[in-house]
Amino acid sequence: MHSTIISHSLNQSQIRSFKRRSTIPLRQTALWRIESGVVRMVTWLEDGSTVTLGLCGAGDVVGAYLSAIDPYQIECLTEVEATPLSADEWFPDPVHLLARVQQAEEFMLIRSHRRVEEMLLKLLTWLSKKFGRKVSKGHLIDLRLTHQDLAELLGTTRVTVTRVLKQFEQQGLVQRLPNHLTLLQPDAMWHYEI
Repeated sequence: MHSTIISHSLNQSQIRSFKRRSTIPLRQTALWRIESGVVRMVTWLEDGSTVTLGLCGAGDVVGAYLSAIDPYQIECLTEVEATPLSADEWFPDPVHLLARVQQAEEFMLIRSHRRVEEMLLKLLTWLSKKFGRKVSKGHLIDLRLTHQDLAELLGTTRVTVTRVLKQFEQQGLVQRLPNHLTLLQPDAMWHYEI
C-alpha cells in the first residue's frame, strides 16, 4: 500500500500526516508516536486473511521494533499525525507500557468469546470507552470502521457482522448512522445476555 506523507516541523520533531487508509512506513529501527488519530497493527495468515493485532491512538508508540510478528503493517483508520522516533530517542514510560499490555489482554479476551454476538458487543463497548465520546443517547464511536474492519478485528466475516449489527439495532443496543455508530446503553452492555 502507498502512504501519503506531508511533513512539517514542531519543536525540532518531524510530525508526519497520513491519510485515512494509508500505511505508516516501517523501518526496523524506527518507532512512531501517534500524535492524533487511530491506527491498527495488522499481519496476514498464510491463506491471506488479515489479523488485527491491536489498535492505538494519541500518545501510543508503535512500530516493527516493538513486534516479533512478520509481516507487520500499521494502517491508519483515521487521518493520523505521527512523529518518527529512533529506538535511542524513545524512553518508555512504565505506565504506558502497562497500559499497552492491559489493552492487548482486553483485546485477546474479546476475541476469545465463542459467539460473534458476544465478541462484537464487547468490541463495541471497548471501542466506545477507548475511542468514543459521550453523546445524549450513549457513546458515539467516532471511527469510520466498515463492517469489514469490524470483521477483521474479530476474525469473522463481513456478512456476519452486518447481520449482528442489524440485530443489535433492532434490539435498541446501537444506532447506526453513515460512518458512525452509537452505543445506546454502553454501561449495560457488559452484562447483556445474548
